[in-house]
Amino acid sequence: MSFRRLKSKTQVFIAPDGDHYRTRLTHSLEVAQIGRVIARALGLDEDLTEALCLAHDLGHPPFGHAGEAALSAAMQQHGGFCHNAQALRTVMRIESPYPQHDGLNLTWDLLEGLAKHNGPVTTPGWALAELDAAFPLMLGTWPSLEAQVAAVADDIAYDNHDIDDGLRAGFLSLDDLLTLDFLADQWRTVEKRFPHAPRERLLREMIRDQIGLMVKDVIEHTAAQVQGVGSVAEVRGAGRQLAGFSPAMAARERRLKAFMYERLYYHPEQVSAADRARDVVARLFAAYDRDATLMPGDWQARLPAQEPGRSRMIADFIAGMSDRFAMQALGAIEGTHPVGLINV
Repeated sequence: MSFRRLKSKTQVFIAPDGDHYRTRLTHSLEVAQIGRVIARALGLDEDLTEALCLAHDLGHPPFGHAGEAALSAAMQQHGGFCHNAQALRTVMRIESPYPQHDGLNLTWDLLEGLAKHNGPVTTPGWALAELDAAFPLMLGTWPSLEAQVAAVADDIAYDNHDIDDGLRAGFLSLDDLLTLDFLADQWRTVEKRFPHAPRERLLREMIRDQIGLMVKDVIEHTAAQVQGVGSVAEVRGAGRQLAGFSPAMAARERRLKAFMYERLYYHPEQVSAADRARDVVARLFAAYDRDATLMPGDWQARLPAQEPGRSRMIADFIAGMSDRFAMQALGAIEGTHPVGLINV
């Protein structure tokens, strides 16, 4: 169920009116496509890579990073909130459809990869520490190559697909993109190959080519990095990331990210929408904290009486919401029109 709800959770644009913007679900599918290509080329476990890619964002609350910031603030006295740890909490504790055990009965390799696909975790927060104590995940070592590939596939997907959404929304323009020399080079190459194609198709071809260049770079650099590495234990004990971009591509990717933050993620309209989204989540948490009977009956029945368990379960409930469900829930509590809470 948590995976299905990703279809209505923010990727870049909060509760967008258009049907063609990416959501956490479509983003996760695109990450999985890229991850499988890289894993296949490197001879890795494609199924494990795909599962990691599909599950990596399961812990995101409504409204993406804006919702996460609001939950972290609300939970400040009770250990905070982290979407990466919440993904583990979701598959190991919250999603429990089977009668004999909690969680989804996933493999250790998948859980370990989810816990630290971005690298070793030296100071885990409460959620990850609690899960690691019950089911040790070797948090201080590097993860498998499959987990490292999932992490870089995530970067490749959102670096490029967010350009597409930014163009669609009118927050980015071709002139903006061409201020980056490597994208300007790609654009000129695409124009030469397809001199009579419409601009919209050329833009999508440029994004496609950019994904291809990044994927090729990761495959070649990773293959060179793992020369002489003969086991998963050696990967975990390498003391450094083995799967990823070459230094030159990593520098280019950092420039692209900085550009996207400046022109898209921190666009005034985006910042304003994020502020309103944080307010929705904060008000929801405060309402459930004041009166737990506002929560569904099954959640009320399981709600601990004492802190920090009580606040942590309220956060679990809110984190599972889609964008529109969160707005509808607050609208029902406060008697306001739900869509107007964000789209004003």
